[in-house]
Amino acid sequence: MGFEALELGYNLTAQQAAEIKPFAERGEIAVDSVHAFCPVPMSAPYGYPEQHLLASLDEDERVMARIMIEKTLDFTAAMGAKAVVLHAGRIFLKTFFSTMSTHMLAQTLEAEGGNEAPGYTKLLAKAVKRRSALARRYYDGFCLSLDTLLPRFEDFGVTLALENLPSIEAFPDMTEMMMLKQRFNTPALAYWHDIGHGQVREYFGWDHQTDVVRTLLPFTCGTHIHDALPLMDDHLPPGMGKVDFSQFSAYGDARVIKVFEPACDVPAAEVERSLQFVRNVWGG
Repeated sequence: MGFEALELGYNLTAQQAAEIKPFAERGEIAVDSVHAFCPVPMSAPYGYPEQHLLASLDEDERVMARIMIEKTLDFTAAMGAKAVVLHAGRIFLKTFFSTMSTHMLAQTLEAEGGNEAPGYTKLLAKAVKRRSALARRYYDGFCLSLDTLLPRFEDFGVTLALENLPSIEAFPDMTEMMMLKQRFNTPALAYWHDIGHGQVREYFGWDHQTDVVRTLLPFTCGTHIHDALPLMDDHLPPGMGKVDFSQFSAYGDARVIKVFEPACDVPAAEVERSLQFVRNVWGG
């Protein structure tokens, strides 16, 4: 279809990984990135990128996440890939007295008709305030885990890339990512920008995607490329949604790993068309 390399995903089974490995070792298949956790852990019934969260208030949860990331790192190095893409964690906003979530924000946004409507902005401000009050505890625990993990990534010459996610609970946000890079000044830690997820975040009014891209570009390792329609209809082929891909031409730089991530039911011909579409827009 015109692609030069693969990202191996969290749905890859151990058997499939064993079948792919000889092709990678012979240079017949290039693997640029691996999405944690990969291959699917033996203890898991199916692949899921948030089976254990490294950004968690529970120490046992962080330990399990670290073990699974280390296994993914070993596999990544064996495949000759450059980066592990990670869903770092979530700052859960539910308390004993009240519930607050992305789902609640979505319901209110759809009912109000826009992210500038008074009812929605009031609820969003409340959610942001609660998230801010909780964030430091998650951040501190996450940093303790990175203290252990990042030296191993440095030894392997592999980058741990933290992906933006389409929820207000997702950690890290732009500010937290900048704080992490100030604390861990190493190429073993980087940012991974998912364009479709970024568009969803913009629909909700959490971020201006172009601001995030520009601010975090100096330590961006890679990007997931797909399109999106309001409110949370993402993983569309580029050109089929509302994303203005001309705003992301900086990702055409050869140093940025570029991974197409359309939904699995998109026909091959449509993927080929959208690949050419992005190449035309980015001049690649």
